[in-house]
Amino acid sequence: ALKKALLAKYPTLSEVELIDYKVRIVNESSGTAAKIRVLIESKDHQSRWGTVGVSENVIEASWQAVVDSFIYKLVKDKTKPVGENP
Repeated sequence: ALKKALLAKYPTLSEVELIDYKVRIVNESSGTAAKIRVLIESKDHQSRWGTVGVSENVIEASWQAVVDSFIYKLVKDKTKPVGENP
């Protein structure tokens, strides 16, 4: 859903593919307050990269990792939003 919403302004995000998604509990002894680490591996037509999200909430950790993956792609390609002047 996030990717679809961003494609109008950032069409290069269509090249991003999720390769791997891993969830790990960082400090199991903390019970329900344990930190969750989400590792995402992504790729486009020319490279691969990994991003990490950490939170007590798996959804929030996943969100952080996905957003960082998209930001990495945009920075790597020096992408500007469609419709903006260079």
